[in-house]
Amino acid sequence: METIKERERSPLSRFLPESLPLPSDAEDERTHVGEVVESSTTELIAQARELHGAPSFGQFIRVEAAMPVVGIVFNVFTHSIEPNRRPTAYGKTEEELRLEQPQIFELLRTEFQALVIGYLDGDEAVQILPPQPAHIHSFAYLCSDEQVRAFTRSDDYLRSILNTSKIPTDELVIAVLRHTVRAHAHAPSYLVQMGKELSRLLSDDYDRLSSIIRRVVN
Repeated sequence: METIKERERSPLSRFLPESLPLPSDAEDERTHVGEVVESSTTELIAQARELHGAPSFGQFIRVEAAMPVVGIVFNVFTHSIEPNRRPTAYGKTEEELRLEQPQIFELLRTEFQALVIGYLDGDEAVQILPPQPAHIHSFAYLCSDEQVRAFTRSDDYLRSILNTSKIPTDELVIAVLRHTVRAHAHAPSYLVQMGKELSRLLSDDYDRLSSIIRRVVN
């Protein structure tokens, strides 16, 4: 059990509120949220099941397989499927366009990119890159709270994010922590633990550490 001294030593202690209001995820993890259209051992791209229906930035997803691949969403984008042609502004609301020109939306797709952080071997969370990438056309699902907890009991997932280039690392850490805190039932002890892990990983950059922690709990 966390002691008062442990809480005082934690870099989160002066920011830690009594409770942390976070949005709850209404999506059912049994319903797929996307289909893999591009895949490697380090990341994947999936087409969302519905237009503008991608998982949120920072959410954990799994791709079903014999050993399901687990990733964290780090980018969401919507684009036209027509090559060399981008959508044009019409000066109307989306509702008006859906009534007047519904065919426009048939040419749009929402996709999301996920950073691969490991895979599931039975019920065990394995926090290394999978032996093989996720298969094209496999379905992607939201991870359950239990699966999120399994992957976030240690700081390995934070290390994976911070050591990855070409992604907004600080923003992703903040978003991920806000999702994982909910999966851990808003437990102050978990926030304290992650604060300690971050302080170790970012020990040479206190300003960056403080900025991340402040925005996690705000």
